[in-house]
Amino acid sequence: MPNTVRWAVVGSGGIARRRTIPEGIIPADNAELVCVYDVDRKVNVEVAREFGAEPLGSLDEVLKADIDAVYVATPAYVHHEQVLACADAGKHVLCEKPLGMTVEQAREMLQAAQNAGVLLGTALMMRFHSQHQEALRLIREGRLGTLVYARTQLSCWYPPITGAWRQESDKGGGGALMDMGGHCIDLLEMFLGRVSRVSCFINNTVHDYQTEDSATAMLFFENGAMATVDTFFCIPDASSKNVLELYGSRGSIIAKGTIGQGTAERMTAYLEQDNSDYDAQQARRSDNGLVLEPEPVNTYRAEIEQFSRAILERKTFADSAQLGLRNQIVLAACYESARTATVIPVPAA
Repeated sequence: MPNTVRWAVVGSGGIARRRTIPEGIIPADNAELVCVYDVDRKVNVEVAREFGAEPLGSLDEVLKADIDAVYVATPAYVHHEQVLACADAGKHVLCEKPLGMTVEQAREMLQAAQNAGVLLGTALMMRFHSQHQEALRLIREGRLGTLVYARTQLSCWYPPITGAWRQESDKGGGGALMDMGGHCIDLLEMFLGRVSRVSCFINNTVHDYQTEDSATAMLFFENGAMATVDTFFCIPDASSKNVLELYGSRGSIIAKGTIGQGTAERMTAYLEQDNSDYDAQQARRSDNGLVLEPEPVNTYRAEIEQFSRAILERKTFADSAQLGLRNQIVLAACYESARTATVIPVPAA
């Protein structure tokens, strides 16, 4: 039985070049980079030379190569056709989020993979963050009690750029909410369970491109917990601390910097030892809390290794296409809420 998955990358510039190839595929103990393809031929040749891969000139060439899996890191508007082509060629696919431009496209991609008998995964790598996993462990152990409220923040400075597909509605499907809010929503469903209804606002507060540069969403969960997502393309990078806050009836977990592309920042748990009586003074103890410092994990490497392991062992990938579809369903409800200025129920599937 082989112990290495042979990978191709489609869309070799951007996040693939910056993160997934050097931090994920190259150091992974069960993956090998074979070939790369990008519509920008100059960039593609540079990436191939940089990482010792073969530069190819089309998706068709990629699918005829001796590979097992394809990492699709192209703009959102071509995910659907490229994933369908990969599945039809019998190649496993790890696709960047969003899976497609619509819920219907995402469903078609899942069905195509199932029909072809290949694995399809969504690149929601923040689930693999060791501090997020530690927070999830505490939640599952009941250390926070009944979950009450959460907040996720992911913002950056993204000014108008000629040719930037995330700033064009027909190429990105949305702006800050689609691009960054999707990660936040996915994490919240990992921690709190399924969202049942949403209320959302979007705006162009600073930048005047087609997609939104500002978004906030209020999420109500099936278990009664609530959460907010705030995500902006118009807040300077150093000014946004990418905060994660999780609150329960017996404590909280507060983090800065864990949401994003890094490996470890600061996360602290404030846990009650017992259920206290009502305190009319509402006194706050000077409690420094429990600093959560599990061994750092590179989220891109963890994602590639787990997907490769699923291929080699013929198992279901934990970060499956169903997560990508679910993410698309919640995002669609958020955009509908923003469009209609109403609370929108989120379908179960």
